Amino acid sequence: MSEPLAIEHRRDGSRGRYWADLGQGAEGELTYVLRDDGTMVINHTGVPPAFEGRGIALQLVKRAVADAREGAFRIVPQCPYVAVQFRRHPDWSDLLA
Repeated sequence: MSEPLAIEHRRDGSRGRYWADLGQGAEGELTYVLRDDGTMVINHTGVPPAFEGRGIALQLVKRAVADAREGAFRIVPQCPYVAVQFRRHPDWSDLLA
């Protein structure tokens, strides 16, 4: 696992993005769409190949999960990586929409 990242978050209407500057002009990101009912549909996570295997994508997912807990909303893990992480973390099951 890499060191904790400084993760930024921006929401523009129903779309949002978490990202972290990885240096060398690279970013890791997680994108989502908010449904009218407030459910967060996570549709993409991405880390450049040179940065894979360092736990960066997982940190982005954990940030979204923490925000879901704080904001009392649920998540639809449309992105395959996020779906796998939800299976690996049964303690997140209460957040599944």
